[in-house]
Amino acid sequence: MALWRGPAFDGLADAPSAARLAEAYLAAVEDHAEVRLALGHHERLVAELRELTREHPLRERLTGRLMRALNGSGRSAEALAVFAEIRKRLADELGAEPAAELADAHMAALRGATPARVRRMPVPLTGLVGRDGELGRLSEALRDSRLVTLTGPGGAGKTRLAVAAAERMSGEVCFVELATTTEVARAVLSTLGLREQGVLAPGAAPEPADRLAVGLADRPLLLVLDNCEHVVAEVAGLVRRLLGECAGLRVLATSREALGLTGERLVPVGALAAGAAERLFAERAAAVAPGVVPAPAAVTRICAALDGLPLAIELAAGRLRSMSADDVADRLDDRFRLLSRGERTAEPRHRTLRGVVEWSWNLLEPGERLLAGRFAVFAGGARLDAVERVCAVPDVDVALAGLVEKSLVEFDGGRYRMLETIRAFCGDQDEDRRAAHAKYFLDLARAAEPKLRGADQLTALAELTTEHADLHAALRWSVTEAPETALRLIASLTWYWWLRGLRSQATPFADAVLAAIGPEPPPGLAEEYVLCLIHASATDVDIEPILRLSDEPLRHPYLFLLWAFSPRTKAKEGERLATRIGPDAWSQAFARIGDGLGAQYRGRITEAESHFSAARDGFRALGDRWGQASALEKLAEFADWRGDHARFRELMDESIRLATALGAVEDTADLLCRRAEGSLRAGHVEAARTDFKAAAEQARTAGTPLTLARARGGLGEVARRSGDLAAARRWYGSALGLTVDPVTGGETRIHLYTGFGWTAAAEGNLDKATELYQEALAIALEYANLPGAAQAVEGLAGVLAERGEDERAAFLLGVAVGLRGAPVIGDSDVDAITARVQARIGAARYSDAFERGHETPPEQAILTSGQRRFTLGS
Repeated sequence: MALWRGPAFDGLADAPSAARLAEAYLAAVEDHAEVRLALGHHERLVAELRELTREHPLRERLTGRLMRALNGSGRSAEALAVFAEIRKRLADELGAEPAAELADAHMAALRGATPARVRRMPVPLTGLVGRDGELGRLSEALRDSRLVTLTGPGGAGKTRLAVAAAERMSGEVCFVELATTTEVARAVLSTLGLREQGVLAPGAAPEPADRLAVGLADRPLLLVLDNCEHVVAEVAGLVRRLLGECAGLRVLATSREALGLTGERLVPVGALAAGAAERLFAERAAAVAPGVVPAPAAVTRICAALDGLPLAIELAAGRLRSMSADDVADRLDDRFRLLSRGERTAEPRHRTLRGVVEWSWNLLEPGERLLAGRFAVFAGGARLDAVERVCAVPDVDVALAGLVEKSLVEFDGGRYRMLETIRAFCGDQDEDRRAAHAKYFLDLARAAEPKLRGADQLTALAELTTEHADLHAALRWSVTEAPETALRLIASLTWYWWLRGLRSQATPFADAVLAAIGPEPPPGLAEEYVLCLIHASATDVDIEPILRLSDEPLRHPYLFLLWAFSPRTKAKEGERLATRIGPDAWSQAFARIGDGLGAQYRGRITEAESHFSAARDGFRALGDRWGQASALEKLAEFADWRGDHARFRELMDESIRLATALGAVEDTADLLCRRAEGSLRAGHVEAARTDFKAAAEQARTAGTPLTLARARGGLGEVARRSGDLAAARRWYGSALGLTVDPVTGGETRIHLYTGFGWTAAAEGNLDKATELYQEALAIALEYANLPGAAQAVEGLAGVLAERGEDERAAFLLGVAVGLRGAPVIGDSDVDAITARVQARIGAARYSDAFERGHETPPEQAILTSGQRRFTLGS
């Protein structure tokens, strides 16, 4: 491939031979891409494969590799878009369907399946020089130890060495930058892409460390934690727990000090040897001043003066654009002779690094120095427009170019970034731009917030994710210095946190803002204040009186959703507050979701389906993927109950696609369970087993125990219906211990206890089955979940049928339909009971008893007499 130049036989007449050669070359490109995918180079392949697929739009093998590269880079939505394009193109131009390889890539993207070798690491802008010995020792240490820490002074090259070692490792690698955070577990969670929770269902967010422990329990992974020194205690605590609970985990940390854990292996990173230091200087000098050959003697003096410290050498090499190597050496000699008289207690190489940064600072042009001091306010780098707004420096593009040339700022992918060591120095130069920084990022968040509720949802999510570090830096400053700015910023980021599954990230900020503001909302910020109350860890302030102070439509219409899913006291005058739902299309579609849920849980299915259909249409017109996915799942459920399996599959596939586009791995796993349940009812056992297994794998990887419980319960159902009752019990038992979520765990427990009941009944243990069904019924009533209660009542009907109490069994089957609001067509358990009872008592008596049960009001059908247990047939 490297020897190929231009078109085959360019300009010659041998067209068949040229075509054969071009085909062979493309096949080699595809084979090479396959190997690189196997090596985990997904992100690096995307741009190259995009260009090739533009040149060869009908080449399915090439497109399949692009889809896999996108999916492996965490960009499943883009992979689905690529599939949609080629499917349409094949149909329009060739009248053909995609081949099997493309279909497999499509299914992988739909399921959000992550390839076995995910590698999330930064790509250094420059190579590693003179570290072969350290790299060998580090690779050996990683083979022999589960915890390795690279130690050494700032600027020694620990990060680049860690990246180089990780590149040599097989399997999954995840690189976590800790320099700009104090919340270690959340930073690891976010970088791993595990998220804190789903976006389509309620539920309290688990502690990030708990989520990590579940998500990494069975996952072989090298976790690289970079720049740990300022959070060394927190890192040590998290690493101790994760290594103790996650057998496949290895940790590579970089820090100026050891973590201090038993079993930790230290690999010191010191000065470069003289020859390597000079080679590094020459290499970097050639990059900034091509054609200039520095005097060898001067290079030797420079590297000796800088103690062989790589970052200091690179900074010094950056000066060769404007002075000779001899001039650099002379100035360094003077500078470090002066430095040696002071700071005698500091570690020598720390003095050296600070000295060379200060020296570089003093040699900057006035405009460059002004910009460098102000640029330090950015925690995660910045685009040019952000630098212009926040730094307010004349001719900012010229000054930025100068800083890039002098190695004080890096430029990559349209963003400028300052190394942390340099940023720390520049931040001390009395150029405080934090107020301007907070204002800029508040404006950015406010502009992005409406886009999160429409067709630009994915773009807005990506933009806010890119600016995540600076948004949080703005919050950290404003909660104490400008609390009202913090209130506005929390409100503007609330829906972003929800869609990214990071709801608990707001809690520490909300607590600090409430402490600063007090128990009364500032004028004009009542809605923002309420959102802050919802996010806060604990507060005595009541939400409802604040919301009743105004009749204006809510500017943040998702407030009611967050309130409903929070532990805060709920509204007493819900109908009055509902008038604050605005007339805009998103608010109205959202209101129909709430109305649909209310109708469904009261057993009014026709009404519920009407609400969900209207919600779907409204969200679809807006292009909101979250709203569509939420409505489609419920509509699919009703189609399943009616026995319309084709419609069910169509709606579920679309819901899964939309959830995948949002990156909602947890919800995708849950939706796969839902689709599997429908497939099982339709008699498609293997399809159900495949979806349950995929859901279990996703839930395990994502660290979502409740969804893992649902998937295992589903595998129990598959085993039970296949006649393997022992396996069914094992699956149900392994699932039950995972259903601890206080909000959503109830529904899964209903399914599990009901499945256990059917298993006990099949084994002939009717008393045990009765106890299990009654437990399921108690949970359903506790959660006011009438469809869940219907499942338990159908199980009780099965027990009565086994005991020969056929009319009471028929009565309970009617009660179940009344509770649910609709029959479930194709439920083999219920169908078997119905057939057995009808055969014994006849269709007329069965119908009479069934109708009596169906017409009995729910509160009368389940008579508790003040107890949590129920009499059969009551």
